[in-house]
Amino acid sequence: MAVDFVRLTLLALITASLPTALAAAEPVDCQNPTSTVEENECADRALALADAKLNEAYKRALLAIKGMASDPPYDATSWEEALRKSQRGWVAFRDAECKDHMPMFWSGGTGTTLAVLGCMARKTEERTKELEESYAAPP
Repeated sequence: MAVDFVRLTLLALITASLPTALAAAEPVDCQNPTSTVEENECADRALALADAKLNEAYKRALLAIKGMASDPPYDATSWEEALRKSQRGWVAFRDAECKDHMPMFWSGGTGTTLAVLGCMARKTEERTKELEESYAAPP
């Protein structure tokens, strides 16, 4: 009898969670999000895309240095080290601005996550543009 109770309880839990699991499997339409959860998912996607573009721009910048460098202290090794240091500093700034400072405006409200993700995506897009412009091949 105890085994039947356990089986029925497990079946009830699985059945109750099925609609939620199925709903989570449906893709979110980021052109028309209908809830805070969907807005946050879309903002997370936008940040992931911006981050991927930044990583590509950073890799291209590192490659471009070899053709732009000259004699010490402006040689490729020193320049790459300077860019890496700059990038680490920029990440620290972005995270402090978006993850630490931005939430203060929201006092923990439901828009906090969206604001943080949006801030991070914007700053990441701006940094990508900076790297692309600074390390663009000369015309």
